[in-house]
Amino acid sequence: MTPMTQGRAVAVFLAFASAYFLSTLIRAVTATLAPTLVQEFALNARDLGLLAGGYFLGFAAIQLPLGTWLDRFGPKKVILGFLSVAVLACIAFANATSFVGLVAARMLSGFGVSACLMAPLTGYRRWYAPGNQMRANSWMLMVGSMGMVASTLPVQWLLPMTGWRPLFWGLGGLVAVSMLMIVWLVPNWGSAPTAPANAKALAPNADAAPSAPLGYSEVWRNPYFRKMAPLGLFNYGGMVALQTLWAAPWMVKMGGYTPMQAATGLFWINVAMLASFWLWGLANPMLTRRGYTPDKLISFGMPLSLVVLATIVVAGDALSNGVGLMLLAFCVTSTVSALSQPAVALAFRSEMAGRALSAFNLVIFCGVFIVQWGIGLLIDGFKSLGLTEVLSYQGAMGAYGLCCIGAYLYYLRAK
Repeated sequence: MTPMTQGRAVAVFLAFASAYFLSTLIRAVTATLAPTLVQEFALNARDLGLLAGGYFLGFAAIQLPLGTWLDRFGPKKVILGFLSVAVLACIAFANATSFVGLVAARMLSGFGVSACLMAPLTGYRRWYAPGNQMRANSWMLMVGSMGMVASTLPVQWLLPMTGWRPLFWGLGGLVAVSMLMIVWLVPNWGSAPTAPANAKALAPNADAAPSAPLGYSEVWRNPYFRKMAPLGLFNYGGMVALQTLWAAPWMVKMGGYTPMQAATGLFWINVAMLASFWLWGLANPMLTRRGYTPDKLISFGMPLSLVVLATIVVAGDALSNGVGLMLLAFCVTSTVSALSQPAVALAFRSEMAGRALSAFNLVIFCGVFIVQWGIGLLIDGFKSLGLTEVLSYQGAMGAYGLCCIGAYLYYLRAK
């Protein structure tokens, strides 16, 4: 079968990117809406963590069957089915009248958009050469950062004019438009062209074994998967948890930001991450050619993010207005952990890509849920022990930081 042409590859990327942009906007919008939802539904920190984490709970719950379906039916059929649920979830959130309704709609949203990154990455594993897979992965994450940028100041500007409920009606309509793009531009699984002949350059043994049954035992037993799993759970998943929820409350409590200032801070955090993923996409093929594997980059890059996180925790409210800049630095330096995702995919043969990616994505989004809800539980728990709000936030974030350090040390020691 002939390789996918460059023009066709770009068209496929753009179609998938439109859906992933909307999925990350839907994922992150609760951070911007948090002050409004807290006031309207009288939510505490525990409720807010559960509301944001509910998305990731729904997302994680479907990852294992999702991987099997991707390998069996292909990205196009699977993502279209899931996006249909995402449209319904947006409508349900727009019409929710209670906290329970909000959480249920968020879980349904997570379920509905759960294929928006795994589907394209599964396709790229078969259609693109390894260096281009690393680039496509980074640029998909860049598109995701665009969605998160759109969830900050643009949403904050729209709220006084539309309110949050019509906003979700509009998001549902845009998801439907992205489905039409996928129908038009993405090839069917059986008729899609394969990667070029040099596709084994980065993972020469990945396709050596014969096809396996559509199960997960090989994934769970894989030593490289287990080596990467704690990083995915805490370092990568925790970074997403802070970016999509706790960064804004931290700016408000530690820096004295207003809701608009916090939204502005989130805007610049996401702009900086967008630029970071764009640069990773440009650099990855060159770094691969020069022998800088994801393992090397993670080993040398991860300590920087841990130092930044420790500074944020120890300084607390002493940073004042500078807290937004430090959170930006933490999120940007943590983007090195995103290299673990395509690296895991390349450790398996192409017919297992959907299962390997979905299993690792399950780990990541379990981490997001654990960190989002866990920080909320710890904050309320420390408050109940008589600690001040500042110390409660510092204690909760410090516990998260210790988990990140432990995951990194395990990564260094694992064989």
